[in-house]
Amino acid sequence: MDADDLLPRVAQGDQQAFEELYGLVSGPVYGLVQRVLRDRSQSEEVAQEVLLELWRTAARYDPRRGTALSWILTLAHRRAVDRVRSVRAAGERERRVAQRAEPPAFDQVAEEVEDSLEREWVRRCLERLTDLQHQAVTLAYYDGYTYREVARRLSVPLGTVKTRMRDGLLRLRDCLGAVA
Repeated sequence: MDADDLLPRVAQGDQQAFEELYGLVSGPVYGLVQRVLRDRSQSEEVAQEVLLELWRTAARYDPRRGTALSWILTLAHRRAVDRVRSVRAAGERERRVAQRAEPPAFDQVAEEVEDSLEREWVRRCLERLTDLQHQAVTLAYYDGYTYREVARRLSVPLGTVKTRMRDGLLRLRDCLGAVA
């Protein structure tokens, strides 16, 4: 008997017919799955899953749509492709989880301490500026005013603000350079 004769009997629960069908199709099923998966142990596992599915779903076979062997091999191919997709998806999930689990590329605590120290150095250097330089630098760099707006707020000419800014920034550079 061939697969076309055996499959309808398997659909009716005939165990003897399934044993014969198993002997006929297990080799081609395994071969097809092996070509897709390229891994022996996974191929064996998927082939067994296909043959178990064959026992459970034999009643779904429609002889008008093709031969029993082509239907069985289609089941095998689909199951093998599903396994490939599942393995890829699992690998992708593991990669994403590993990326999330990795510590940051920098030491966050050290970074915060360093930022705090830098702020303290800048604050100390700002205190060394003259009051006029301190006002101009603070308004421009901390409050976000333009030089023209700083001149208006301080009621001084724009050139005076530019001179105070230049002198203040030079003193800051020298002070911060000495600290670093």
